[in-house]
Amino acid sequence: MASPSSLQRLHRLIWLLIYGGLLTLVLGLSVARSDAELGWGLVGVGAVVAALGVVLVWVRSRLREDPP
Repeated sequence: MASPSSLQRLHRLIWLLIYGGLLTLVLGLSVARSDAELGWGLVGVGAVVAALGVVLVWVRSRLREDPP
């Protein structure tokens, strides 16, 4: 069970990770044209961060809010 404030923080973290990871992934794809090593590194980091956000969505679905 989790408090409403901790669920709200988790919700914000989830979307920050998903959107930040996808933005980094797309940035890496565009950088890969000029610097392949840096670009694919950014793609890898972005993919891992976005995947972590997706895993946290699953974790959030398993949590229940504390009764009032």
